[in-house]
Amino acid sequence: MDTNLNSKNDKIGILLVGHGSRLPYGKDVVSRLAEMYKENNSNYLVEVGFMNISKPSIPSALNKLADEGVQKIIVTPVFLAHGVHTKQDIPKILGLNNGHDDSHGHSHGHDHHHEEEVEEIKFDGEIIYTEPLGADLRLVDIIKDRVNNAL
Repeated sequence: MDTNLNSKNDKIGILLVGHGSRLPYGKDVVSRLAEMYKENNSNYLVEVGFMNISKPSIPSALNKLADEGVQKIIVTPVFLAHGVHTKQDIPKILGLNNGHDDSHGHSHGHDHHHEEEVEEIKFDGEIIYTEPLGADLRLVDIIKDRVNNAL
């Protein structure tokens, strides 16, 4: 029976993770991307979460998906490239230790983690953490558009 296959799709959540900021622009873009993704992939539950300042936090977004009954969450960082946040901070928030801890007691200048924000993650299903956006020809098309519009 195919009903099993469909119910499995209903149990997958997508979490787009942004950096977060005191300014609204990043949150607006990540939220709009989530809406656009949902319009094209309506069989998945989609949430956004932010590492810093902006709401909802990553744990809050994960818990919302967990409350919806998802068993697997695919987390995609909406960052261009890997860095301290995608390699260390976000995996730590997600509770993913990839066999090592790169935090050798140093920081890079500004505090991203506010103690009062630490919310317990109440999700015991599978978390799949993807690569950031990376160097992709589809991004080159956007750069071309920006350049052409400026000419």
